[in-house]
Amino acid sequence: MLVTVVADYGIGDLAFAEVRQRLARLLPDAEVTAVPVPPFDTVAAGFCVAQLAFGDGPADRVVYANVAPRQDRDEPRADNAGERLAAARLDSGVLVVGVNSGASLAFLAAEGVRVRAVDTADRGSQFRSRDVFPAALARLAGGDDGLLGDELPVGQPPKQAVAYVDGYGNIKTTWDAAPAPAGSVVRVRVGAAEAEATVSDGVFEVPAGTMSFAPGSSGWRGRAFYELLARGGSAARTFGNPPGGTSVEIVT
Repeated sequence: MLVTVVADYGIGDLAFAEVRQRLARLLPDAEVTAVPVPPFDTVAAGFCVAQLAFGDGPADRVVYANVAPRQDRDEPRADNAGERLAAARLDSGVLVVGVNSGASLAFLAAEGVRVRAVDTADRGSQFRSRDVFPAALARLAGGDDGLLGDELPVGQPPKQAVAYVDGYGNIKTTWDAAPAPAGSVVRVRVGAAEAEATVSDGVFEVPAGTMSFAPGSSGWRGRAFYELLARGGSAARTFGNPPGGTSVEIVT
């Protein structure tokens, strides 16, 4: 079984190692991998969750997501309480277990996947993804759906926005259609920053030193999401390293 942990602990953070150790005790035959996203970035987390859940891979894999900014309530919270744990079992057999925070599960719900509450505590530790949630994840991974409760309301993912920034500085967006005919040069605004990009059918169909806006490597169920790629540079740096959810507009 493959278990992928999508979380905002930080690259190489001790937290990833501790979660991996806990999962190794509960699921000793599982291969555990980690995907870091920026702090509190539920949009990036949700995009990664959907890409992994809908992508090709073994049917018995698990995607375990924990980005829990505890921003659903502003008042003080007792006993480190936070957003509830939820789960979704796709028709393919893939299991997603994650905190229902912001857009963490929104890309799944937007595809009609039913997200259900998990009958487990939402409090008891600052580090719930190590101390509280793994036991429930292990039971679900073993096929015990008795923990699943009612369907939970989940918001919609942002439209025409930054979804995820990869290690090359390419900005994956939630655009899924060309903003102009291929070959057009458009002015793109990401947050407060602007730059020119060439709309193309492939991200490398521009000369070195220029930027493309084209279908990238991410997408699911027949949809390809557009990326901003600065050939020989970093689109993220050009646009001020925008977080997930930042609007991506075509300036007219």
